[in-house]
Parts: sequence; C-alpha cells; structure tokens
Amino acid sequence: MVAKIRAYKSTEDIETCYRYIDEHRKVLEAYGVKQVTSASHDWLNDENTYVIIVESEDGEKIFGGGRIQVRSEKMKMPMEGAIAKKDERVYGYVDNFKGRKLAEFCGLFNSKEVAGYGIGSIFLGRIGVAITSQIGVEHLFALCSPPTLRQCLRIGFEVIRDLGNNGTFYYPKEGLIATAIIVKDLHNLPHAHEDERGRIMHLREQPVQYAVEKGPKGEIALHYDLDMKI
Repeated sequence: MVAKIRAYKSTEDIETCYRYIDEHRKVLEAYGVKQVTSASHDWLNDENTYVIIVESEDGEKIFGGGRIQVRSEKMKMPMEGAIAKKDERVYGYVDNFKGRKLAEFCGLFNSKEVAGYGIGSIFLGRIGVAITSQIGVEHLFALCSPPTLRQCLRIGFEVIRDLGNNGTFYYPKEGLIATAIIVKDLHNLPHAHEDERGRIMHLREQPVQYAVEKGPKGEIALHYDLDMKI
C-alpha cells in the first residue's frame, strides 16, 4: 500500500478541496449521515483553513483527508454550532481562550478502500497536530468518534469533561456518539504518549519525507509533503 499525504491552504487548491468534499460526503452517507456542521463549504475561500489530503500514488484517488479550521471573527469552529444544539456552555468554554489562536481539527475521514491501515485515525491525527506549528495555533479542538478516541488521547488530546455528558454528545445524529477533546499545549504535547510525541516532532522537523509506516492492517508507504510554506 502506497499513498501521498500533503497539506495546503484551502484557497490554494480549490479543485482538490471539491474532490475532498465529495469523498467526505460519500463516506458520511454510507453511515446514514446527511448533514454535519463540518460538512459546510464556507471554509473553501477562507484564508485560515488548511487541508490535509491522502491520495493514491498517481493522484487519481482520494483515500482520506481532514482540515484545520482556524477560528476567526468571520468563522467560528464547526463544533461550536454542533455542540450548542445540545449544550450552550460551549460558547462560554471557548470564550475562556479569548485572545488565543484556536482551531478545530475537523472533517476527518478515510475511504473503505483503505480501512484498517490507520489513515483516518493514526496518520491523519499525527499530521493534524504536527502542522499546527506552521499555522501558529495555540489550542486545537476536535470532536471524535469512539473508535478514534484512544488514538486521539495518544497524540495529546484531553477530553473536555465540562461539556455535554462528561464530554460526550449524540453527534452527528442520535445513536452516534462524539467526544469533545482539546490539545491545550501544542508546543510541548505533555499528554501525548512518548512515541507519538516523537513521531509528531519528527514530522515538524522534516515535513517532507518518505516513510514506511506500520498500521493495524499492515505496512503502508507514505510520501509526506506537509511543508505549506507559510
């Protein structure tokens, strides 16, 4: 299994963004989800949104992706609107970080074709945390599903237990659970497992690299191109 992973500002490759949107929609629909707040397309022309895309070696197929959406006066984080429908305390919680650069890691998915290789959980997770250093984000938020929570905690996230039911919500629909999480110290990653912290730091130091990684289903060769030249 070979794949390319690259990161870019959304406004610099709108065509790939549309392909990412289409593939994400297909995956959501396969789970019976028609609408989620992170599936809005408002971010397409936002100068503060960054996309991570996982493609086949020839670039013909999209295997997965995600994005870092920086909070601004113009655009709040998608999870704020999603959580507010269940718990309005989210606005007060986010307001506690006033004056800080916040972002949400959202819109993560992987196609069924690569299920089991760890693309949507292990590798995209590491990369999302790694590239925040290029963007200058201080705190990273996310909503994660039960199967990905363990890996999210490994890469440095903590559960936001002040919201919802000890951090959990029914989202994106009844019967599906999402957990609100945050990395409060993106520079040092004090809550990350040592091996994960080391891998993330290595990606920060060498954003362009080739590596044969070990996923749950077996080895996968990854060409990383994460230098967004910001």
